[in-house]
Amino acid sequence: MIALAATLAIQMFTSLASTATAVLAPEIARDFRLPSKLIGVFVGLLYVGSATASLASGHFIARHGAIRVSQTCVLICACGIVLVAALPSTLAPMLALAPVIIGLGYGAITPASSEVLARTTPPDRMALIFSIKQTGVPGGAALAGAALPPLALALGWRPALISVAVCGVGIAALAQSTRKRLDLQRVDRPFSAAALIEPLRTVFRHRALVELSIVGFVYAAMQMCLMSFLVVYLTEALDYPLVAAGLALTTVNAGGIVGRIAWGAVADRAIPPRRLLGVIGIASCAFAFATAALGAAWSQAGLLAVAACFGATAIGWNGVQLSEVARQAPPGHAGAITGASGFITFTGVVSGPPLFALLAFLTDSYRVGFAVFGAACLICGSALLLRTR
Repeated sequence: MIALAATLAIQMFTSLASTATAVLAPEIARDFRLPSKLIGVFVGLLYVGSATASLASGHFIARHGAIRVSQTCVLICACGIVLVAALPSTLAPMLALAPVIIGLGYGAITPASSEVLARTTPPDRMALIFSIKQTGVPGGAALAGAALPPLALALGWRPALISVAVCGVGIAALAQSTRKRLDLQRVDRPFSAAALIEPLRTVFRHRALVELSIVGFVYAAMQMCLMSFLVVYLTEALDYPLVAAGLALTTVNAGGIVGRIAWGAVADRAIPPRRLLGVIGIASCAFAFATAALGAAWSQAGLLAVAACFGATAIGWNGVQLSEVARQAPPGHAGAITGASGFITFTGVVSGPPLFALLAFLTDSYRVGFAVFGAACLICGSALLLRTR
């Protein structure tokens, strides 16, 4: 329970930090005189940093311990948020540095928590415990959607971001109390490029890990496009006010929280994880198409119902996938293998939002992006069901 509580709190903060700029994108873009669609590029740069950190995380986790790595990453995220808040509007090109910094902090969090939970979780509860921990991702995003728009309207978007950074410093300090109990297996390994690449080679030698990494590639791209573009889509294309759009994003992430816990329990008790991931992909496609079909005539209740179901599928898959990666990893290497698989997942995230933004520019419609990425989930989910039959 100590391990779960610590990793959940850290995961929630880093998700809040990585989502904050997307939630406040209309306000930030207006101040810097940039089009809101460029949030896709911002998110892509964030996950370039995340992919790099994820691949390199295994070495640092083994050397310094998962909690120490997590504390450092939280502070790095806070520094990136402060840079966005402190940057003058005349220095808009410097904004490109902030997402890379935030991403370097975000990328190692999941491998570090997987290393801790793989050591402390009973095998028959792996999917559920990992899924509960991963509720920190939609939980942090839901907090961003609920709290940051009103805070930005009351104080301004810059003070709203500073408050996020202050929370990060507090989380890092609180995590220190768990380090003696959880950072028990530290090894003084020499640093080398070959050592960083070896976990990735292990993934490619293991067919099940390759399949799970491809699932992460496709599903994470859909997840991040939903989280990054929903607010902009609702405010620009459908003329929703910012607070109402933030409520829809909060509903998406609330659905993701429920979905992650429910799918984790199902994977432990009823349906094999890879088969369940196939079902989730097909359902995610259905709700992506429903989101693309949203219009001004839809009621608020209808919008929130679609948002909740879309979140339960497009966000709910992650804990099941991560627990299965940790289960398939060689003993004692869950953190490194999760980091290498996460590198592939983040590659999908890096390419997803910029591609979504490109589709929006070319077609002048966000609907096409939701339809295209939904179709990709359909193909991946169907292939998984055929493979596991």
